[in-house]
Amino acid sequence: MSKTILISGAAGFLGSHLCDYFVDYGFRVIGVDNFITGDKDNIQHLFNHSNFQFLEHDVTVHLEIKEPIDYILHFASPASPIDYLKIPIHTLKVGSLGTHSLLGLAKAKQARILIASTSEVYGDPLVHPQTEDYYGNVNSIGPRGVYDEAKRFQEAITMAYQRFHGVETRIARIFNTYGPRMRLNDGRVIPAFMGQALRREDLSVFGKGTQTRSFCYVDDLVNGIHKLLFSDYNYPVNLGNPEEITIIEFAKEILELTKSNQKIDFRPLPVGDPLRRQPDISLAKNELNWQPTTSRLDGMKKTFEYFSCLPKEKLYKTDHKDFSKHIKI
Repeated sequence: MSKTILISGAAGFLGSHLCDYFVDYGFRVIGVDNFITGDKDNIQHLFNHSNFQFLEHDVTVHLEIKEPIDYILHFASPASPIDYLKIPIHTLKVGSLGTHSLLGLAKAKQARILIASTSEVYGDPLVHPQTEDYYGNVNSIGPRGVYDEAKRFQEAITMAYQRFHGVETRIARIFNTYGPRMRLNDGRVIPAFMGQALRREDLSVFGKGTQTRSFCYVDDLVNGIHKLLFSDYNYPVNLGNPEEITIIEFAKEILELTKSNQKIDFRPLPVGDPLRRQPDISLAKNELNWQPTTSRLDGMKKTFEYFSCLPKEKLYKTDHKDFSKHIKI
């Protein structure tokens, strides 16, 4: 009999790829999403699959599941700065109430739960590269603090459920991940650059472009999630690509990849934007036998192909996602 896995944030960028992966792996998948940032198009192809069930639900509200569940992946959360600046309360609630709800479900079902934490728990790091034993440099009351602190609380309550209730937990600290199904106008650098290149607009670089990022292709990340879920390691693990690049150099790579003649448009650096971000993945290598294998060039080519095939109405849509119907308190 096949195992059952519940995936929150199923219609999101990472969640939808995880749904595909575990359906293909032979699992019965229950996808949960309220579409606040997710897109039904990301999972539409699974709706008629015999091993896929979808529930439209906000995980900050109690979730009743009658059937047995073996595993839970908690990936519900706004993930781009524009999103969590527009819906800060919901961002905090899904990291706190949503996590509490799913930990309770894991306890009731005796299921193993993996939570999607983030490199943002390190804030604007003073240690480089970042190892799992670094406590971070987070401004809890800054505009980005709602996301950082939601994820830090998420880790804390997850460890509490592990220690106090004996729930089997896993924590993935996910660094910048990219690939098909990213939202074109979500404010993150890769879809922003690719959208601008496709529309023949100048590329927007904030500050001098000397800040760094490390980009991991989604297939590599999903493989790392799989290995962590089925490992015996129950403390946080960095998952990301340690190959670091400055934003200005990355902008030049995108211009070359897209064969664009556009220029670079320098803009003021947003408040709280981390200056350096690079994972130390020694722990993932040792405990999970995992490291990314997709080169940045190959991953960016696949991602650009995806964006190139978007219909014009999506490519030229400038309005950010409307959250008005989700804002209650």
